Amino acid sequence: MRENRLKESRLSYESLYRQAQSDPETFWGERAKEIEWYSFPERILDQDADGAWRWFSGGTLNTCNLALDRHVAAGRGDQVALIYDSPVTGQIRKFTFAQMTEWTARVAGALRGLGVDTGDRVILYMPMVPEAVVAMLACARIGAIHSVVFGGFAPPELATRIDDAEPKVLLTASCGIEFDRIIPYKPLVDAGLEQARHKVASVVVLQRPQCAVQLSHPRELDWSAWERAATPAPCVPVRSTDPLYILYTSGTTGKPKGVVRDNGGHAVALHWSMQAIYGVDAGDVFWAASDVGWVVGHSYIAYGPLLRGCTSVMYEGKPVRTPDAGALWRVIAEHQVKSFFIAPTAFRAVKKEDPDCLLQSNYDISCLKYQFVAGERLDPPTYDWLVQHLPGVPVIDHWWQTETGWSICANLAGVELLEPKSGSVALPVPGFDLRVFDEQGHEVGPNQEGAVVLKGPLPPGSFPTLWRDHSRFVEAYWSRYPGFYLTGDGGYRDEDGYVFIMGRIDDVINVAGHRLSTGEMEEVVAAHPAVAECAVFGAADADKGQVPLALVVLKDGQNIDATALQTELVQMVRERIGALANFKRALVVKRLPKTRSGKILRQTLRKMVDGQPWNMPSTIDDPAILDEITAVLRTR
Repeated sequence: MRENRLKESRLSYESLYRQAQSDPETFWGERAKEIEWYSFPERILDQDADGAWRWFSGGTLNTCNLALDRHVAAGRGDQVALIYDSPVTGQIRKFTFAQMTEWTARVAGALRGLGVDTGDRVILYMPMVPEAVVAMLACARIGAIHSVVFGGFAPPELATRIDDAEPKVLLTASCGIEFDRIIPYKPLVDAGLEQARHKVASVVVLQRPQCAVQLSHPRELDWSAWERAATPAPCVPVRSTDPLYILYTSGTTGKPKGVVRDNGGHAVALHWSMQAIYGVDAGDVFWAASDVGWVVGHSYIAYGPLLRGCTSVMYEGKPVRTPDAGALWRVIAEHQVKSFFIAPTAFRAVKKEDPDCLLQSNYDISCLKYQFVAGERLDPPTYDWLVQHLPGVPVIDHWWQTETGWSICANLAGVELLEPKSGSVALPVPGFDLRVFDEQGHEVGPNQEGAVVLKGPLPPGSFPTLWRDHSRFVEAYWSRYPGFYLTGDGGYRDEDGYVFIMGRIDDVINVAGHRLSTGEMEEVVAAHPAVAECAVFGAADADKGQVPLALVVLKDGQNIDATALQTELVQMVRERIGALANFKRALVVKRLPKTRSGKILRQTLRKMVDGQPWNMPSTIDDPAILDEITAVLRTR
């Protein structure tokens, strides 16, 4: 019956999109009324002193209250809020809204005991454990700003984020677990703290039985004892425009950009997106198979489902080998997942090990109504495989970014499911005004590829600035096409308006859904004493989507073996950035292809490596270089 009422109340995609375009303040003002405010916003949309667009100014609220406390007050405290499913430790634990509220209040009080107050920063370097979600919500509860650093990042990456965010407290665990491999975190954290200029006052360590560690420094605290001694803290009202979190994303310069997410716009957008995009509502089970270190883990593990009153699944495992390629189907069946969201890389791994999807027959996944994928391009073969093995379940590719915080383009399961097109992310979500521009800033016609841009203002939930660096926010995202946000992705729209995202136009690559800076890798490679210069770019990979490939020019007089050089460079990147970069190939060339102004022709190199058609750039300094590069690439 509830499903029927939802369908009856739905507007068509076209009418909803028109509303958001023609009168965004009324459209988002109505969405704002769907959440609970301490004081309703005085203004739906305005601009701050820097000229940045801000949503819901003058309103006060608390994100933790919206995600937890209000559901308890509404009588749904006994509903399961979070399911922790960890095949790597053999655990499944379920936490109700009432239990999560009580637990989060204790951790919030424990943070208060360390002097953390509204506006202070807390860094989380955590594995996929429920304490990570609780810690995020605990920061929100007291108005602190959290910054989650992916547990796979190397110490220099952690140090960079510590210096930028300047946290009072760092929360971590004794280890992470990768398949059956224990990854000790404390040595990484200790090295990051040592390398950082900013000195963190307190470090709280969650001891995991797989790898207990000795706490010896005066600043180190045992999580369990720290939490037990705390007095629970209530939710505090914060301004809608106050930051909820900082999440660092790769930049082309190698310096990570601190994306700021505000409280009000974030809550309104994610609450609405759960029903409109993902087709779920209070009481439904939603699973985003991501990591809390990435934006998907923020938006759709820790926040979105709980804001809507859904049950969120937190999975500490892999698509394969935990224990087999049936792992995803097992979780869906066991927890009655209605809507599932994962990166295409995961399904390529399943397809590789179980090409005929035979393991799926061991599980009843009739509960699954929608299959979402994002994080990288859904290649047509993987899309076709999913359609074949999920009969009757819409397979929905959608596209968004760390900066936007939620989907730019999607087929809206809770509004109107349109006819899908293989390779397309469907149509822009209401609130996003998408265009495709040529280099001169002119909009191109159907089926013509160009830079994908979004007309300002961006809708609620999108970032209003970069942490303590608004000038970089303007320069990196708004300067190339004034009034339009440069997504950094290239693509086109077909004659029906469907959007096709074809890849990055900047120097960021997507390795298994992880956005990584090639500029940062180039800094590492160029630091080798034998290397004169280098270019790192993304090469297409059947399993990972993209993997980095380095072309290296040696200094005169160097006589190093190419295999030995590659081994040393791989180790350097692993130590500086981390194993998740998946950097494994470095090829020695005599020179790099450049424009006459000295810019390396990375887009041309990408097309050459991937076997795509390419034209000789008119600005190239010496066309013969590309023949030399082609000969080297044949040896890959």
